[in-house]
Amino acid sequence: MTPEAQARQVIDERLRAAGWQVQDYAQLNLSAAPGVAVREYPTDTGPADYVLFVNREAVGVIEAKRDEAGEQLVVTESQTERYAHSRLKWRANSLPLPFLFEATGQLTRFTDGRDPAPRSREVFSFFRPETLGAWAAQPATLRRRLRDAMPPLASRNLRDCQTAAVTGLEQSLAANRPRALIHMATGAGKTFTAITAVYRLLKFAGARRILFLVDTRNLGKQAHQEFMAYTPPDDGRTFTELYNVQRVGSAGVDRHAQVCISTIQRMYAALSGEALDESAEDIPAADVARAVKPGRVVGYAAELPIETFDFVVIDECHRSIYNLWKQVLDYFDAFLIGLSATPDKRTYGFFSENVVAEYSYEDSVADGVNVGYDVWEIVTDITRQGAELKAREWVDHRDRQTRKKRWAETEDDTAYTGKDLDRSVVNPSQIRHVLQAMKTAVETKLFPGRREMPKTLIFAKTDSHADDIVQAVREIYGQGNAFCRKVTYSEKQADAVLTAFRNDYAPRIAVTVDMIATGTDVKPLEVLLFMRDVRSRGYYEQMKGRGVRSLDANGLRKVSASADGAKTRFILIDAVGVEKSLKTESRSLEQKPGVPLKDLLHAVALNQRDDDTLLTLANRLVRLDKQLEGKARARIEKASGGIPVRELGKALLHALDPDAIAQAALATARAQGISRSEDTLLPDEIRATREARVAAACAPFDAPELREQIEHARREREQLIDHVNLDTVAFSGFGAQAEDEARRTVQAFADFAKAHKDELAALSFFYQQPYQRRALTVEAIQELAEAIARPPLMLTTDRLWAAYARVQAAQVKGTGLQRQLTDLVALLRFALGLDAELKPFADTVNQRFADWIWRHNGRRATAFTPEQTEWLRLMKEHIASSCSIARDDFDYAELAARGGLQKAWGLFGEELDGLMAGMNEELVA
Repeated sequence: MTPEAQARQVIDERLRAAGWQVQDYAQLNLSAAPGVAVREYPTDTGPADYVLFVNREAVGVIEAKRDEAGEQLVVTESQTERYAHSRLKWRANSLPLPFLFEATGQLTRFTDGRDPAPRSREVFSFFRPETLGAWAAQPATLRRRLRDAMPPLASRNLRDCQTAAVTGLEQSLAANRPRALIHMATGAGKTFTAITAVYRLLKFAGARRILFLVDTRNLGKQAHQEFMAYTPPDDGRTFTELYNVQRVGSAGVDRHAQVCISTIQRMYAALSGEALDESAEDIPAADVARAVKPGRVVGYAAELPIETFDFVVIDECHRSIYNLWKQVLDYFDAFLIGLSATPDKRTYGFFSENVVAEYSYEDSVADGVNVGYDVWEIVTDITRQGAELKAREWVDHRDRQTRKKRWAETEDDTAYTGKDLDRSVVNPSQIRHVLQAMKTAVETKLFPGRREMPKTLIFAKTDSHADDIVQAVREIYGQGNAFCRKVTYSEKQADAVLTAFRNDYAPRIAVTVDMIATGTDVKPLEVLLFMRDVRSRGYYEQMKGRGVRSLDANGLRKVSASADGAKTRFILIDAVGVEKSLKTESRSLEQKPGVPLKDLLHAVALNQRDDDTLLTLANRLVRLDKQLEGKARARIEKASGGIPVRELGKALLHALDPDAIAQAALATARAQGISRSEDTLLPDEIRATREARVAAACAPFDAPELREQIEHARREREQLIDHVNLDTVAFSGFGAQAEDEARRTVQAFADFAKAHKDELAALSFFYQQPYQRRALTVEAIQELAEAIARPPLMLTTDRLWAAYARVQAAQVKGTGLQRQLTDLVALLRFALGLDAELKPFADTVNQRFADWIWRHNGRRATAFTPEQTEWLRLMKEHIASSCSIARDDFDYAELAARGGLQKAWGLFGEELDGLMAGMNEELVA
């Protein structure tokens, strides 16, 4: 059999599976079935491989190729289109056939010729005859309706971020982009946003059926509840009164349902023939995939044809679209809409980087949608160092699954680390000390005015570990069973416990492994205790997201009666170093927890505007806004010139937005006629833009009356905190336990400088000054940067600066700023004891420039003119980024744009070389 014949055999099988009867032209019988595929049908341009008839009317054409031609199918489109426009023998109608297919035995592509700008797409198999018949009868295709029939969005009951998300999605769909990603912070209302979009697609775009795909049964239940509660802005009825919403179960998809909610595990089972273990729907799909037998692939399912859904909304898409589960998404011919708070690179890649909405955690905090968080660390000696059990010691040996114990001697010396805890070794004392430290911190420092334990969620390593924690919590707090409950997949009453945890007084503390680590809404949560490490950045962000939900005062008091106002923050208690084991995408806005608000306000007024200071002030203002009453709020707004306190905080956050800074810098450069892209923006341009944005955001705080009103409002809400020393814990408090590592980093750099002082020009410059002050160049600094980046140091300027900030915080300035290469000069001077404080190299250059120009103006017969001063400033900026300036440097960047060496010589004449030499010597050394 030839390759072409083999391909046609597979095509015939696929057509029959989709409900078509395949006939040769010589045996044509159009009344034999509703859908007939006729092979080798004659046209006026030659025989078409297949012509498709529905109810005796020709509707489409298939161009068949051998399997090896799969990569050439796009080239074949013109041939298919030729047949579609040809006159079919014995056909009275001369209109082009609307439905065009190209197929091999492995690959099928489809084009709807009636779409605006018809574009082919890969499909899993062929559509059923009744589907093509229904499409042919419609006056406009789905893609045309998406472009032309969607009215403006009514934004009532929608947050700005939700309006932006729905609008961006509809613009993407109108452009016929098959995949779209909505990235919205946890708590921002992704499901509500998705339901709004689903409602509009059903009502205005005429969508037939939409699949809402989740990866656990619990998330499906939550989604169904939200559909039932949703009331559209243009109709008084609920969504489920208007449309049939089905939670897909063992009976399969209801043909009368417009929205089907299903786990991806159930869809995979239906399409692959794999028996579904009902319990698999209770576990996140990513975890289930590891246990499923490999090699089971999705095949065509007659009861679920590929056109079953027009759209697939994928909740928590960052964890359910890969590997095994991707087959489900490849199967349906539908637009894919992803929802995620924590997309990673794979997620962006899957959705073709088509991010139709992006709403970050920081944005959500600034808008009051979510609350910020503070990090409290607990470190015990055994957590940090481990311990050792000697041989022949009598200890309990416990079975992991049954928890049955036996009393026996140890056979060998057993040393274990903190990572072994609660896996191969259980140390009850370690668990007790962590929980006791948490109890003490919550009662005396974090929530000192509370009469009840704030709602707390503890993340355990395993189900057995969770059992140990539950028992220890009850003992330490002296409470009964209702006080602390386990919520894991093994718990039969997990759903009831979770509902009580969310809405009732008890339980106060819940212990989980994975079940409520993601996607579960528990708004009253105020404490998260991590007793397990997490390696996945996205998963960690999701776990943190359990605490970010905002809640008004009445809602919080329903479950925590002694709360004195709305939920303004949550506390992340890190007992395993989880904050240091990976880089998280969100960050605590509270960078300076020990600095009073009054000092922050004065610092900003006195031009201390590093990222840490501004982020902390923004967080305090947003938090204060949630606590204020009407009169205090009005007084602050009056003092600020009409700006609400929350907007003051948001302005600080937006001023530091790196994307917005880059765009503003680009706009400024282009307005000046300078060609730039984001990749070619100069550090000086970015810095100047940041400074301008920060200056505008900080301007209101120059007013003493505003600072006084903010401080007065804070004092009205202030609580006394009782500081209690804990003597059973190695460390418990804000800050970083990595101080030892920072000290080692600082010492290693100092040792390196001494050991290589004769080898590297930059080191030699400082060790031998003042005799070689003119020898320092940017090349020498680059050489040093490359040297410290290699083993064994493997240091960057940022990491080294951060180490000094941790070890000698009082002497380090500009911690939050973006580091420049020339900041290595500042690091060297500080390490060698030449400077008493570590601050950005540019700040030192600026200070010395001010002194230098003042002295020169005093010596000259006439002071520098304004134009000369501006040029000297430009030269100073070049020195700040390059360590020196010479005649050749006037060919670069802003100096060249202002006229270069010729202009500078015209302003200074023969004095120019002397000025450059003086600046090189006095501004750098």
